[in-house]
Amino acid sequence: MPFKVAAFYQFAALPDFRALREPLRTFCAGLDLKGSVLLAHEGINGTIAGTDQGIDDFVAELRHGALFGGRLDNLELKFSEAAQMPFRRLKVRLKKEIVTLGDETADPSRQVGTYVDATEWNALIAAPDIMVLDTRNAFEVAMGTFEGAVDPRIASFGQFKEFAARNLDPAKHRRIAMFCTGGIRCEKASAHLLARGFTEVYHLKGGILKYLEEVPEAESRWRGECFVFDERVALGHGLRESAGALSSDAERESAPCEAAVHE
Repeated sequence: MPFKVAAFYQFAALPDFRALREPLRTFCAGLDLKGSVLLAHEGINGTIAGTDQGIDDFVAELRHGALFGGRLDNLELKFSEAAQMPFRRLKVRLKKEIVTLGDETADPSRQVGTYVDATEWNALIAAPDIMVLDTRNAFEVAMGTFEGAVDPRIASFGQFKEFAARNLDPAKHRRIAMFCTGGIRCEKASAHLLARGFTEVYHLKGGILKYLEEVPEAESRWRGECFVFDERVALGHGLRESAGALSSDAERESAPCEAAVHE
């Protein structure tokens, strides 16, 4: 039986995030869901898998249920399938940030870059005056990326601000287009660059996953596979499961996914 997989996030004020942990865990367990969810004062981030009905009930609770009281009404959400359950257990964790950058000035709820839909991404990154920047970790980039994209060669997203300080200049890099797996890292990264004085920053709405879902393979500028932090390992065009090289258990555990929790 195939499983439905939901990758989701939203930056939203959740000052009660600690109190939300156990009720959310209990709700997910009651639906027999597995996967990873992060809660922080700034919002929610996760990927879970289960039956079609279980995932639909979970999403309805996030968006409209009493638990979050309508605060997750702008959820960034993507669905895919897995031939087998891609997670071993259910984890609901409390974090300082739902994606770790370590820059208090980077607040996506206050300012964020310009969203670019997947269908408009090819035209943007083809412009001669734009820098295309992959904000993911080096081992993710090694599995696949967009043509001509800059690899920051970072081991974790928390190193992005050091990369930016060393290599990016607002006077020189006037137009930057960023992308990541599901969109969340780019929201933080774009907020960081805007706070540093960059003025024209774009990011791929819904991330690589949305691009692979919506853009026909014949028109695609993506090369390779998209790493996801679950036991499917990688996805291709149409969000099909890939036969890519297996990741280590350490890689899976270190960051549940951008399709789960993006670090």
